[in-house]
Amino acid sequence: MTTVAFLGTGTMGAPMARNLLSSGFAVRAWNRTRSRAEELTADGATVTDSPAEAARGADVLVTMLLDADATVEAGRAAAAELPDGTPWLQMGTIGLDGLARVAEVSGSTALVDAPVLGTRAPAEQGTLVVLASGPESARELAQPVFDVVGGRTMWLGTSGAGGEGTRVKLAANSWVLALTNAVSESIALAENLGVDPQRFLEAIEGGAVDSPYAHLKGKAILNKDFTPAFGLSGALKDAGLIAEAAEGLQLDLAAAIRERIARAVEAGHGDEDMAAVYYSSFS
Repeated sequence: MTTVAFLGTGTMGAPMARNLLSSGFAVRAWNRTRSRAEELTADGATVTDSPAEAARGADVLVTMLLDADATVEAGRAAAAELPDGTPWLQMGTIGLDGLARVAEVSGSTALVDAPVLGTRAPAEQGTLVVLASGPESARELAQPVFDVVGGRTMWLGTSGAGGEGTRVKLAANSWVLALTNAVSESIALAENLGVDPQRFLEAIEGGAVDSPYAHLKGKAILNKDFTPAFGLSGALKDAGLIAEAAEGLQLDLAAAIRERIARAVEAGHGDEDMAAVYYSSFS
């Protein structure tokens, strides 16, 4: 039985860890808010008091934390407890600078840069897309983990510190944030024009400009159901990472999206789903 030290059992991490447990992995879980990790005890997880305790006796380390600061802090403590060559699967979205900081504290682990595409539902279903880059030596233990949490793995490079996975993730997140904002603005515009916004979604359905994601987020906005699949505060963090990666470019759309998300967060919607960026359309 492969033992996974899983650090970060929030909206995404908890279902990922639960899928590993149901697939026969042993999971030693840690979360800064311990109660979030304790929800996994019914599924068979061992909950620990620290990242270092979670790492002791583990064959693989997974970090699925909100940002670079949390990942560096927890990962440093965990890595110090691991034997040489143990795979560290860094699966959160922390940007290129964050990944460089993780590489500095990774010690003798085999670092795999492996952010994922998808939100809560794909995490629950085990259908995330894993964007991986890391040494060949880590793949024997890493791939079975990826096969459980994801529906598809893209191996993009052989250096975790090189960040090929993170680079693709940032480009993909730019698209996701743009689409979410576009849907929210189109619905707000339809309402302002006195049009049932459902007609907008019906008009694009099945055509060349259709997208399942437009209907997913559009439905959430129409129903005013902003139960977080991915929180707006997290989207603001990702928008900042995109801005950092865009040095030397003039990405006007990305800048405007970041501003819109920030307005909605400042208005008190940070803990809601990122579809709540809809509220930034109103002064």
